[in-house]
Amino acid sequence: MNQKEFVILITPFRDKVFRLAKRLLTSTEEAEDATQEVLVKLWFKNEGLKNYSNIEAFAMTVTKNYCLDQLKSKRASNLSIAHSNYTDTAASLQQKVEDDDSLNWVEKIINQLPEQQRLIIQMREVEQYEFDEIAKIIGMNETAIRVALSRARKTIRENMTKTHNYGMQ
Repeated sequence: MNQKEFVILITPFRDKVFRLAKRLLTSTEEAEDATQEVLVKLWFKNEGLKNYSNIEAFAMTVTKNYCLDQLKSKRASNLSIAHSNYTDTAASLQQKVEDDDSLNWVEKIINQLPEQQRLIIQMREVEQYEFDEIAKIIGMNETAIRVALSRARKTIRENMTKTHNYGMQ
């Protein structure tokens, strides 16, 4: 394959290769370098590319693998996998305090539920039992368990809404 044939072959997806590299690597320069490296690898495959039924898919796989290798390498120690919609997932101290407070309120509300509802909430939501398992353990039918669970959840939701909306109108 000559250079002209190669350019004609890769032109339709060259921008896709760059966009994938840019998505995986944080810097435009690194993405450009990655794109160039991928195209060089494809050039060296030259005649072998004709053996692939979907050259674009092969190029995207090579791009992904190259970028992930870059992220793992020492050379990329200053890079990280990033997406345009990246946000810090670590909760702030304030968020942790609010979550703990909410958890304490839910626990208080659960403790005020009728014993049967409290047991069903514990088994379903905490212990992750299936309805048929709960039915066997408690000796109730599944429909009654679903109704009791629904009522317990509604009570918890209503009480939490009152707690969080206190003083607001």
